[in-house]
Amino acid sequence: MKEGIHPNYRAVVFQDLASGFSFLTRSTINTKENTSWEDGQEYPLVKVEISSKSHPFFTGKRTDTSTAKQVDKFRNRYKK
Repeated sequence: MKEGIHPNYRAVVFQDLASGFSFLTRSTINTKENTSWEDGQEYPLVKVEISSKSHPFFTGKRTDTSTAKQVDKFRNRYKK
C-alpha cells in the first residue's frame, strides 16, 4: 500500500446517547473526545443518537400502524 493516502483505521468506542450502551469497533472516523474502555486503555469516542439497543426495530417496540391502515384500506376498497 502507498504511504500517506489511506485513512487512520483504529479502534473507536461508539456510545449510544439514548441508552448509554457502548461498543468498541474499528473505524476511520475523526473524533475530538477520548474515553477509557473496560481494558483500561484510552480510545477515541463517537457519540451516536441511536443504536441497536435503542432503535425501535431492534428493541421490539416498533408499532407498524401504517401497514394496518393499508390493509384496512385495501379490504374496504375490494369488499364484495
